[in-house]
Amino acid sequence: MEKNIIATGKTIDLAIEAALTQLGLDRDSVSVQVLQQAKPGFLGLGAQPAKVQVFYEAPDPVPAAPKSALSSASRSKPKASAPVKKEEAKPVAPKAEAPKPEAPKETKKPEKKAEKKLEKKVEAPKAPAEPKVYTPAEPGSTEEKIEQFLKGLLEHMGSNAVPHATKGEGNTYHVELVGDDLGYLIGRRGDTLDALQHLANYSINHGHEGHLRINVDAEQYREKREDSLRRYARKKAQQVLKARRRTTLEPMNAYERHVIHAALQDMENITTHSTGTEPNRRVVIEYVR
Repeated sequence: MEKNIIATGKTIDLAIEAALTQLGLDRDSVSVQVLQQAKPGFLGLGAQPAKVQVFYEAPDPVPAAPKSALSSASRSKPKASAPVKKEEAKPVAPKAEAPKPEAPKETKKPEKKAEKKLEKKVEAPKAPAEPKVYTPAEPGSTEEKIEQFLKGLLEHMGSNAVPHATKGEGNTYHVELVGDDLGYLIGRRGDTLDALQHLANYSINHGHEGHLRINVDAEQYREKREDSLRRYARKKAQQVLKARRRTTLEPMNAYERHVIHAALQDMENITTHSTGTEPNRRVVIEYVR
């Protein structure tokens, strides 16, 4: 069941944040329609806040239990608590105790099965993945230059990660950072990884004939991020199709926006475009007939 609220704020982002705080939801769970842009006014006169309408899915109301169910439940109670039947059942009590020794036999069997299942589950991850073997870069090669530059940069950052560069198709080179605690080298949404990649491209291409493209990755973050963005894009597109209203996504860099556009380019009744300026440029998903 879809519902909506209207919220205001000094900016569009603050208005959205106010609505999310009121609903107790995250940005991925709602669709936003901008009703009014913020206007500063003149000398404080005529200023207007930004206004947005936030659409969200609310659970359908749970119907009350029918009276027949309550009456049947109330009728069943006196049957179970009939005092006359308890007195008549007293001489039969010793006969009911005979099958009691069978209970432990039945409980032992599922325990053994459960133990076997647990043993199988524990045995499955025992096979360790073979570590990937990296061939050393040839002396004087571009791969060696890339590795030396990134190794020196990582040492200045206090990291023990080791870069391994391999040549891809054309003038593309792939670099994998190997080591422990690589999370801070990836950064929030890959910001640190993008910075390392940018510096490597600038340094290696400086004074080099032709342009080389260097991709830096760690723990397969790029691939995982692309999969996450595709799922996120399809989820938001389904919400747009259902509500038939456009929605604006969170700010993304150029590469992430490209992934969103590519994921939805063949989807019917959906179109995408980017709006805003860097670093707050966003993708807009819109319904079209």
